[in-house]
This record gives sequence, structure tokens and C-alpha cells, in this order.
Amino acid sequence: MKNVKKENLPQKICPVCNRPFTWRKKWAKNWENVIYCSEKCRRTKSKNN
Repeated sequence: MKNVKKENLPQKICPVCNRPFTWRKKWAKNWENVIYCSEKCRRTKSKNN
């Protein structure tokens, strides 16, 4: 994803907090598997279900 403007990056919606989050370089290899926007949301996923 070289030379892509920030507003054009892919987005997903976090199922825990329902907020949109955008692609990050550290997620480049597994963007398809990223579900949660943060570690906090990942840890609290079972509490909200």
C-alpha cells in the first residue's frame, strides 16, 4: 500500500465498540484476519457478547 492517502485506506468496523478503524502497516500481512480495532476490544469481546 505504497503512496496511498490516509483517507483512501481500507476500513473495517470493530464489532465491540462499533467504531471504524483503518488499515495499519503492522496489519499488512494479515488484514483479512484483523477483526478488532485494539487489544482492549479484543480482550473484552466475550464480555459484550
